[in-house]
Amino acid sequence: MDKYLLRNTAIDLLLRIEQDNGYSHLLISHEMKSKHIAPKDEGLLTEIVYGTTARKITLDYYINNFISQKKKLKPWVHTLLRMSVYQMIYLDKVPDHAIIHEAVEIAKQRGHKGIASLVNAVLRSIQRSGVPDTNTITDDVKRLSVETSHPEWLIKRWMSHYGYETTREMCLANLHHKPISIRIQPMKITREQAIDILRKEGYEVSESMFSPQGIIIEKGNILKSSLFNEGIVTIQDQSSMLVGEMISVKPGQTVLDACSAPGGKATHIAEKMEDKGVIYAHDLHEKKIKLIQNKAKELNITIINAKAWDARKLQECYEPNTFDRILVDAPCSGLGVMRGKPDIKYNKKESDIEKLAEIQQHILANVSPLLKIGGLLLYSTCTVDSMENEDVVNKFLKSHKNFEIDKHFFSELPNELRHSLGVSEYGLQLFPQTFQTDGFFLTRLKRIK
Repeated sequence: MDKYLLRNTAIDLLLRIEQDNGYSHLLISHEMKSKHIAPKDEGLLTEIVYGTTARKITLDYYINNFISQKKKLKPWVHTLLRMSVYQMIYLDKVPDHAIIHEAVEIAKQRGHKGIASLVNAVLRSIQRSGVPDTNTITDDVKRLSVETSHPEWLIKRWMSHYGYETTREMCLANLHHKPISIRIQPMKITREQAIDILRKEGYEVSESMFSPQGIIIEKGNILKSSLFNEGIVTIQDQSSMLVGEMISVKPGQTVLDACSAPGGKATHIAEKMEDKGVIYAHDLHEKKIKLIQNKAKELNITIINAKAWDARKLQECYEPNTFDRILVDAPCSGLGVMRGKPDIKYNKKESDIEKLAEIQQHILANVSPLLKIGGLLLYSTCTVDSMENEDVVNKFLKSHKNFEIDKHFFSELPNELRHSLGVSEYGLQLFPQTFQTDGFFLTRLKRIK
C-alpha cells in the first residue's frame, strides 16, 4: 500500500472539489465508505480536506509570497503546497519536517526532481521565515477576504447588509466546525433518557434550546452510538429543528412540504404530529424522493407521502385551500452552511443569488393558494442573504394582501432567540456565530382571507 496514501487521497479530493465543483462533504463521505483509508486516518483526512478548502484564499496569499507570479504551477502542485502549508500553520498533529518530507516525496512521485525541489524550497522558506502579516493589507474588504478566505464580492455584499463587525464575526465562524446536533424520535425515547444513554456511552452532550427534541454532541462520534444505529435519533442542525417547532402543527392535520429532500424537516413535523394526519412531501428530483422515504422508514414514520414534483407546479396536484400548514424550505444559495460545506463560497456568484430569489418568489406565489384560510406557511432558507430572505418575504406580502406575518411567530420563539441579532419585522435571521448553528432564516405567514 502507498505509504503516502492519505496525502495523495487528499490531493485527489481537493482537485475534484476545485476543478469539478464537487461537494466536499459528499466526496469525503464516499472516500470513507470506499474503505481505502484506515479508520484511524479518517479524522486527519477530513481535517486536511476541509481545512485546506476553507482557507484556500489565505493559503494562496501565503504561498504567492514565496513564488514568482510568472511561475505557472500545475493544479496538483498548487494543491500539494496549499495542503502542506495548511498542516504546517493550522495543525499540530504532524511536525513540519515530516510534512515537508512527505510533500517532496509526493512531488517526486507525481512529477519530477525539479518540482520536488520547488516544493521543498517553498515549504522550507515558510518554515524559516513564517507567513506574511495580513495586517499590512490596508483595504478592509481585501484584508478580511485574505484572513478568512471569503471572496471579496461576498464580503462587500454582507457588509452592505449587516455591517463590518457582524460580517467579520460570520466569516471567522465559517472557518470552524460547529458542534453536531441530533433530534430524538419522541415516540421512542425522551430527551432525558437519550442524554442518559449517551453519557453512559461516553459522549459529552447538552440540551438544545432550539427544540425540546434537540441534543448537542460536544464530544464523541454520534454515528457510532447505539441510539443512531437503532433509528432513535437523527442528525439535524439546531436551526433546522426550529422549523419543525415553529410551523406549529397538530396531530391529524394535512401538511405540505414543498421542497422536502432529504426529509429531516418532514420527519420532524411528523413526530410533532405524533404520526397522525398526512404530510405530502415533494422534491424536484426523483432520486431525492428516496432520501425522504428512507429517512421516514429509519424513524418509523408512516404519514409521509413523498413524490417528485416541481414546487412551482403543485397547483397541478392539489386543489386550493387544501392544507392546514405549508413548509417552503426554499432552494437557496446555501451561504449559511459553509462550516460544513466550505466549497460553497467559491462556487457561488451574485447572479446566482438573484436567480434563486426569483425561484423563491415563484414557489411562494404558486403554493400559497393551496393553504386554507387561517392556515400557516413557514418560509425558510439556509442562507444569510437578505435578497433571499427578508426581500423575498416583503415582495410576496406586497403582492399577496391575503397574507400577513404571523405576529405569534415572534412570541413563540425560544426565549434566547426573541431578541437576538437577526430579528426583523420579516422574521428571524440566524447567524452562524451567534448560537453555533448554521446560518438560517425563517418566518411564518398567515393566510387571512
